[in-house]
Amino acid sequence: MKIDNKRNWFMGVFLIVFLIVSLIFAAATGAVKISASEIIAILTKGDDTVNASILMEIRLPRVLLAAVLGAGLAAVGGVMQAIFKNPLVDSYTLGMSSGAALGAVLSILTGINISILGIKTTGVFAFAGAVLTLFFVYSLAYTRNRMSINSLLLSGVAVSYFLASVISFLMMLNHDKIEHIVFWTMGSLSMATWDEFFISSVLTIPSLAVLMYYTRELNILVMGEDAAHHLGINTFALKTTLLITCAVIVGSVVSTGGTIAFLGLVAPHIIRLIVGSDNKKVIPYSALMGSILLVLADTAGRVLIQPAEIPVGVMTSIMGGPFFIFLLKKQKN
Repeated sequence: MKIDNKRNWFMGVFLIVFLIVSLIFAAATGAVKISASEIIAILTKGDDTVNASILMEIRLPRVLLAAVLGAGLAAVGGVMQAIFKNPLVDSYTLGMSSGAALGAVLSILTGINISILGIKTTGVFAFAGAVLTLFFVYSLAYTRNRMSINSLLLSGVAVSYFLASVISFLMMLNHDKIEHIVFWTMGSLSMATWDEFFISSVLTIPSLAVLMYYTRELNILVMGEDAAHHLGINTFALKTTLLITCAVIVGSVVSTGGTIAFLGLVAPHIIRLIVGSDNKKVIPYSALMGSILLVLADTAGRVLIQPAEIPVGVMTSIMGGPFFIFLLKKQKN
C-alpha cells in the first residue's frame, strides 16, 4: 500500500513538473526564439521589448488556453469512460462535440453578432449546441422512468453522425464561408486571447472541480448501478450532474478552440496504464496529462511547417488515430 501511495504521489509531482516544463518550452518555441531565462525575466520584471510583446500578447495566452482546454477534454473523457464502462467513449460519443460544432457553424453562416458575459457569438452558439444536444440525446434514451446506458450510447452515436452530415450539407451550400467553417471544425488555437483564456478558465476549472468532487461516487458507479443504489447513491442524479458538467466543458472547449478530437480518449488511457482505475487518481492525473498533450500538440503544429500552421485538431487526430486502433485491437484480443 505504501509503495502504491509513493508511486501515485511521484506520478502527480512528475506530471506537474512535466506540465510546467511543457508550458515554458511552448512559450519559448516559435518563429522567434525566446530563452527560458528571458521568459522568467519578462514575467518577473515586465520588460517592454518586442519579445515581451510576443510572449505576453500572443504565446502565453495561447499556451495557457491549450493547458486549460486539454485538462477539460481529458477529464471529460475519463469521466465518460467510467460512466459508460467503455474505454472507447469520449465527448464525441454523446454527440456533444458535434452539437457544439454545429452551433459554431450556424453562428458563422448567420452572421449574428452577440456577446454573453464576454463570450463571442460563435462561442455562445457552440456552448448552446453542446448542451442542447446532450438534452436531446438524453430525452431519446430516457424511457419508463429509467435510462439505459446502451440506449444513451446508441442515441449519441446516431445524433453525432446526423449532425456531422448536417454540417457537411451546410458547407456544401455555403462555398464562400467553407474555409472559415473547415478551419473551425479542424480545431485551432491561433486566435487565442487573454479574454478567451479567462472565460474558458471560469467555465472549465470549476467544472473540473465538480468532476473531481464526485470521483468517489464514480468509483462506486463503476461497480454497478445496483451496488450504487444499495449504498444510497442516486445514480440518475449523479449521471445527470456529471454529464451536464461534461457538456459545459465541451461547450467551452469548442467555443474557443473548435473541434479537438481524441484527447479525451488518449490521456485517460495513458494514466490508467500507470496508476490503475481508481478515478480519484485517474481524473486529476488525466487533466494534467491532457494539458501536457494539448500544449505539445499545439506547439508541434506551430513549428512543423513554418510559417504555416497545422491545426491542433489535426495534430491530436494524428496522435489519437493510431492509439484508437491500438485500443480496438487490444479489446479484440
